[in-house]
Amino acid sequence: MEISAQMVKDLRERTGAGILDCRKALTESGGNFENAIDWLRTKGLAAAAKKAGRAATEGLIGSYIHGEGRIGVLVEVNCETDFVARTPQFREFCRDVAMQIAASAPTHVRREEVPADVIEKERGIYRAQAIEEGKPEKIVDRIVDGRVEKMYAETCLLEQKYIKDPDITVGDLVTRTVAALGENISVRRFSRFVLGEGLEKKSSDFAAEVAAAARQAGA
Repeated sequence: MEISAQMVKDLRERTGAGILDCRKALTESGGNFENAIDWLRTKGLAAAAKKAGRAATEGLIGSYIHGEGRIGVLVEVNCETDFVARTPQFREFCRDVAMQIAASAPTHVRREEVPADVIEKERGIYRAQAIEEGKPEKIVDRIVDGRVEKMYAETCLLEQKYIKDPDITVGDLVTRTVAALGENISVRRFSRFVLGEGLEKKSSDFAAEVAAAARQAGA
């Protein structure tokens, strides 16, 4: 059975599980919605969504330094209790998120943080590009929407492909960590520093090195 985007969306809205996890659940259950929910519950992924509304005010500031100090990241990750904040798994998660930021240079944690004027400006650019490319007017809006989604996937941390496992997003990683640790976890904010940023340096080369190091660490 073909698994449609709408089916994935509906399951995600009901369970709060990640997009890829919802698609896999539907595939494993042959498209049966209730069986897909049971599959997610068995994996602990649907239960994780129920924790999303709980207050997360503990946590820690994770960090990652790459290239002998050429790129540095600080990221605040919150959880519910100091007990979880002190666990090796939570600390490793924070470091992995910091490494992701170092390698992929997001500008925001989540899409809701992108200013409306920025989105409108980008939509205008994408529309002009589509028209310049000779795309039919009736599909221009669809093309613009697709390019906006791609922008979110590139610039919003939770929607980026996870560098250690490109089959999932960072948001999926958060969901799985919530399921594993049993507490709500939230990436609140981050700062990324590049040595000499703004000067004539090949900072993109540094990011590529971080990505390579992350892939090796995850091997």
